[in-house]
Amino acid sequence: MVDTSANSANSDAAHPGPFFIAAIFVFAADQLTKWWIVGHFYLGERLQVTEFFAWVRWHNEGAAFSFLADAGGWQRWFFVVLGIAVCAYLIVEVVRLHKDQRPMGWIYALILGGALGNLYDRAVDGYVVDFILVHYQTYIFPAFNIADSALCCGVGLWIYIIFRHPQWLNDYPSSK
Repeated sequence: MVDTSANSANSDAAHPGPFFIAAIFVFAADQLTKWWIVGHFYLGERLQVTEFFAWVRWHNEGAAFSFLADAGGWQRWFFVVLGIAVCAYLIVEVVRLHKDQRPMGWIYALILGGALGNLYDRAVDGYVVDFILVHYQTYIFPAFNIADSALCCGVGLWIYIIFRHPQWLNDYPSSK
């Protein structure tokens, strides 16, 4: 007789394919926009679009808000290792999602795609290309990119889920 318990457990799993495709889409959008900026802007160039928005080409050797940008170079590999660890964690989480946790898959996809985009830049170039600048007069918000936007949206949604839908974070027996 065939044991079908494993098959029924697998039917409760969320199929990870769409989430990985979404992460690849975020990664591709990030890389294509950075590629375009690098091809059309020189380092430090700024094109004012509105009173509060500009396209720029800036290189960030640090993390968010240029954290550790002047640390002397060791931070590149620290952030590469950290990025690999975060991506590995997210891949495992996506694979083990239960079908009732599908919203978490989309959140993980945003974070994974953004993390991969910045990880790639850091590993290959040693810096991340930032090109979106929002400001008001002399108050300038740090420049960012598509990967940063996806990361922030994903983390923001994750925090929202923690407080509003904690059941989506539960471990399901079939997902272990």
